[in-house]
Amino acid sequence: MMNLLRLFVFGVFVLSGYVLINPYGYAYEGPAIGAMAGILVVGSEYFFRKLRMGKIIGGLTGLFIGVVLAKLIIYPLRSLIEDHRLITTAVEAVSAYIGLLIGFTRGDNLSIAGTVRLFRGQGVEENLKILDTSSIIDGRIADVCDTGFLDGVFIVPQFILQELQHIADSSDSMKRSRGRRGLDVLHRVQKLSGITVKIIDEDFPKIKEVDSKLVALGKLMNAKIITNDFNLNKVAQLHDVPVLNINELANALKPVVLPGELMKVFIIKEGKESNQGVAYTEDGTMVVVENARKLIGKNVDVAVTSVLQTTAGRMIFSKPNTE
Repeated sequence: MMNLLRLFVFGVFVLSGYVLINPYGYAYEGPAIGAMAGILVVGSEYFFRKLRMGKIIGGLTGLFIGVVLAKLIIYPLRSLIEDHRLITTAVEAVSAYIGLLIGFTRGDNLSIAGTVRLFRGQGVEENLKILDTSSIIDGRIADVCDTGFLDGVFIVPQFILQELQHIADSSDSMKRSRGRRGLDVLHRVQKLSGITVKIIDEDFPKIKEVDSKLVALGKLMNAKIITNDFNLNKVAQLHDVPVLNINELANALKPVVLPGELMKVFIIKEGKESNQGVAYTEDGTMVVVENARKLIGKNVDVAVTSVLQTTAGRMIFSKPNTE
């Protein structure tokens, strides 16, 4: 459908070029000019699709401020300059260009919602992060914040807090303990220095799914979402909302091992393939050991043969060290 619309727009420009310029005796030049204009218009769609709204807002704001400053500079000098039109135009053009350039490059953190809050006198907050239920219950976010690697403002929407309270009040003892753990973690994060936790009432009644509400809130506030939910991570990325995934951080911080390195592991069970043994490192990384079925229940020196990085984590393949 979109391709047909683009083709229609392109055809309109070609036809317009022919109709407008053909009466002057340019039968071929008119459609050619129309075709070039159509290509520019259709091609600009791809440019604006990747352009963040903050850059547009920043560019327009910078352009406006640049023009205003140019007029303020030129106005008192008009009486001293005989032919001030050329100088006025030049100063306004340069000032507008500089304002547009600065606003465009500095507009990443701007958003429509932030601009509205600025005009309301509420200011524009930066470094916003939205906590989802999974990251709160997981608890590792508090440890990461305690090290000082994360700071700024943490946003907890009311619908997330309600979901957390609902889990804490569950009749299922496992869910109840997880919910209470999440509330304790949130209370701990509130006490950390360098972290400000804000409970907000912003909601989206027309959206039923909690994950979809988080994505909509992230776009509205120009904020990052902290989660360890794989599906939420993918959905947010599709909507161009930045995500901080706790699981990805944990995987990135696991010790790096290279083929040929020696390790000492304890074989605890059989592997999926014939004659394989499975062990785990202290950080939980699975180690698959070839020809180790008979070594189950023993500490074994192994040599790393390869390392596989997956979305679920890292797997190490090895074989008993015979040297």
